[in-house]
Amino acid sequence: MLTLIPQLGIGTADLAAAFLFLYGLHRMSSPVTAPSGISVAGIGMTMAVLASFLYAFGVSAAARPDLPVNIGLAIVALVLGGGVAWWSGRKVAMTAMPQMVAMYNGMGGGAAGAIAAVELLGNKAHGETELIVTLAGALIGAVSLSGSLIAWAKLDGVIEKPLRVKGQQAFNAILMLATVAVGAYIVVASVDPAALVFAMPAAIYLFFGCALALGVLMTLPIGGADMPVVISIFNAFTGLAVGIEGYVLQNPALMIAGMVVGAAGMLLTLLMAKAMNRSVSNVVFTNFGEAATHKQGKIQGSLKPVQSGDAGIAMRYAASVIIVPGYGLAVSQGQGKLFEFVKLLQAGGVSVKFAIHPVAGRMPGQMDVLLAEAGVPYDLIVQLEDVNDQFASTDVALVIGANDVVNPAARTDKSSAIYGMPILNADKAKKVYVIKRGEGKGYAGIVNALFYADNCDMVYGDAQTVLIKMIEAVRGLGLPAVA
Repeated sequence: MLTLIPQLGIGTADLAAAFLFLYGLHRMSSPVTAPSGISVAGIGMTMAVLASFLYAFGVSAAARPDLPVNIGLAIVALVLGGGVAWWSGRKVAMTAMPQMVAMYNGMGGGAAGAIAAVELLGNKAHGETELIVTLAGALIGAVSLSGSLIAWAKLDGVIEKPLRVKGQQAFNAILMLATVAVGAYIVVASVDPAALVFAMPAAIYLFFGCALALGVLMTLPIGGADMPVVISIFNAFTGLAVGIEGYVLQNPALMIAGMVVGAAGMLLTLLMAKAMNRSVSNVVFTNFGEAATHKQGKIQGSLKPVQSGDAGIAMRYAASVIIVPGYGLAVSQGQGKLFEFVKLLQAGGVSVKFAIHPVAGRMPGQMDVLLAEAGVPYDLIVQLEDVNDQFASTDVALVIGANDVVNPAARTDKSSAIYGMPILNADKAKKVYVIKRGEGKGYAGIVNALFYADNCDMVYGDAQTVLIKMIEAVRGLGLPAVA
């Protein structure tokens, strides 16, 4: 009877945690309710973690002498992990958020891989089905771990360029087949010891080594322009790995949370690939942006620099302005000054909207989070498919630090690396101002034809500094106070 009470508590906690996960995810569908959704899902995760300590009541007598030590280690790990996560989450800059997400994706995959390693090395997985499922979770988790670490290195500038060699994809395919072959050997040798050729631990280590190498080699050749999609792919991998290992452990909370994360990650990956007019396989198995510069068609026109104050005053006397934020805004931490400038324009009767491209920035949703951090009302933020038809009737499009997502070459230049990718039609506005630190290229490595268009002027400088000068120029006109 005493053992049934902990089991009842675990089951109840898992059920409640699963409900909170799903309800939290539902609330994350809108930026307005997303913060509370994250809190609700966090409460669910806390319940699931605390309920896991109830398993201590069901351990065998042989394992009881080690129980206090293991519980102590678990508590220390929770305190250290929770403390580091809390501190880093509060201190991380917006520009470093993609790196942090990539790192946490990797940790989730690594945790799933570690669970699988314990199951395999401890001979806890029995039967062909359970072994195959465990190995599948181990493979996906290990690939997610090493691949996410490479994605982090690329986003953080540790690895500055894609590393590509001749025959790389063929080698990756051979490595994948070798990994599956080692996994098959583990299953056969575990079910039939007579088939054992070399020590089982060595085979398990080899399996994990191949899987980790596969994640590294699969991610190294992928260009920086595809990092948002790569992060989404590894997020899906991590969820799938966690869900699979939850099945092995017969833990409903892990199964539900993992499958929800995996399904959401896969859907997001497909949506982002669609936003780039590419397939997921094209992202993973081709060299996007390679040799883009010499394939690009000749750019017509010239760059036309203007002063910050002149651009700000021109927008003050416009009837409508659409702002396209990009990664350069995040780098400068200029979102607060941008919203201050927007409120000045609104006080002068100017209609202002923010246009968001699905792959703007270096992480899915980064621009939405950036604007929310500055307090921009959600009803001012419009997505690509809802705003694109409005550019043609807009007086001014203000592009801040964005590049590839507003490049008209995607519509007209078949030799361009981004040809066919849906873009924001900023070039169709009556006037375009682009705030940019210099004449550098975007993540795809190509020159932006918009910058050379007759209706486009360049405002060079750090975004926050430029916006401060725009604010000063508009205020000098004697506008009403900022709301």
